[in-house]
Amino acid sequence: MIGLSLVVVLGLAVLLGNALGDRFHIAPPIVLLVFGALLGFVPALREVELPPEAVLLIFLPVLLYWESLTTSLREIRRDLRGIILMSTVLVIGTAGAVAAVAHELGLAWGPAWVLGAAVAPTDATAVGVLAKSLPRRNVTLLRAESLINDGTALVVYGLAVGITVGEEHFTVPHVTGLFAVSYVGGAAAGALTAWLVIRARRVFDDPLLGNVAMILTPFTAYLLAELIEASGVLAAVVAGLIMSQAGPRVAGAAMRRQAEESWSLATFLLNGSLFVLVGLQAQSAVRSLHGSDLTQALIAVGVVSAVVVAARFAFNFTFPYLIRLLDRRPQQRLRRMNYRARVVTSIAGFRGAVSLAVALSVPMTLDSGAPFPDRDTIVFVTSGVIVTTLVVQGLLLPIVVRWARLPRDTSVEEERFLAESTATEEALKALPEVADDLGTDPAVAERMRQEYETHLLVVRAGGGETDDEDEDVLRHDRHYTALRLALLAHKRATVLRLRDDHDIDDTVLRQVQRHLDIEEVRLSRRQAAD
Repeated sequence: MIGLSLVVVLGLAVLLGNALGDRFHIAPPIVLLVFGALLGFVPALREVELPPEAVLLIFLPVLLYWESLTTSLREIRRDLRGIILMSTVLVIGTAGAVAAVAHELGLAWGPAWVLGAAVAPTDATAVGVLAKSLPRRNVTLLRAESLINDGTALVVYGLAVGITVGEEHFTVPHVTGLFAVSYVGGAAAGALTAWLVIRARRVFDDPLLGNVAMILTPFTAYLLAELIEASGVLAAVVAGLIMSQAGPRVAGAAMRRQAEESWSLATFLLNGSLFVLVGLQAQSAVRSLHGSDLTQALIAVGVVSAVVVAARFAFNFTFPYLIRLLDRRPQQRLRRMNYRARVVTSIAGFRGAVSLAVALSVPMTLDSGAPFPDRDTIVFVTSGVIVTTLVVQGLLLPIVVRWARLPRDTSVEEERFLAESTATEEALKALPEVADDLGTDPAVAERMRQEYETHLLVVRAGGGETDDEDEDVLRHDRHYTALRLALLAHKRATVLRLRDDHDIDDTVLRQVQRHLDIEEVRLSRRQAAD
């Protein structure tokens, strides 16, 4: 019964949390965290624990795959060097800084490095939700960093735990080998999975079967990587990036529409549920410590949170200048960010469910059978750092963005105008030849030409500065869209009346309604864009 209750409670929390966040202009993850902490006071929910396997093997592959599938590979290539440095050097540096501070606060070196590895990586889910209002380049840098740095953190974590329990040893060749297997093996597993899925999509024409293959993609990539002890995180990311390039060529329109709608809903629910569960786990972590241990742990949360942010600032204000000294090429100068943009990037380093999953994965005992030292402290401090970064930095980010006065990013609008206008122009040029090849009736071809020319006028009118003639074109298009929507409403009412009068069956209603819905969604999105 507790499982069903949890499903209902999580669903209600996600629903109300997002609604309240939108209503009061607060980032929904912050509201969801608060909801999760409050739910911890419900006696029946106090026994709920978030298994690390649920995040690492169920939540994480899906969320990372969708994030990578919807990330710009072109932007990643342009800033690849910075992304790699932030995903490796910054993560290792942050883990080391946290480990040094945690050791000074009383943790042994092994548990201190485990804590450092847990809080070092940023979270793709949190970044995607809280930083989505930033310019495209900033968002891409943050998302790409958070997609890749989990692999680095998990290698550091595995090494720290292995040394602590007595299963690993630290030598430079051994550590180098671990990183090589993690990255090379993970990338290879992701590439192999993507290749198999591309072949499968060419076989399965049915949208449902094609989307089943898509659902299996991140889990298969993750599994293959885990089998060779490589990075499952990187495998899911690489598979997503490859599919983002190959998918538009191997998937049909029906499959893409079905995938986008279903995955958007699924990732929305998973994201929201994770934030609620993190809040619930944070409250549980508070109950695990008492007295002086709790006081010391609270101090550690504040200190470690400050170190995490300070390490990010230190990296962003040292390595870019070092790169400027070493690389004087003109294209490198074009990629430079001013100090205000780097402050925004530093503030946007949120921690999330991956960090909590790493902390919860810490084993209970050593090889000797003794308890793993300071495990409760590691879980508590990690939970506290997650909450602190999400709440404090999440509330600070809009203020910092306004202070930074980042230039408005119009590149998406400009490229969309280029794509729509060029595609329509070339379709018009090809129309006579295509109509001849198909044997199309001249009247039909003329009707199509008029529709395309009208669409081209609307695209051009909305592509930049508008004059009186452009305003007339846009006004007529708005009137046309509103009229089409009103007539669709009349058609829908008629079909429903026929069903209610038993003149048509529910099956027929659904078939007709599907076409009406597709047209209404298309027109509504067009109206919203205008």
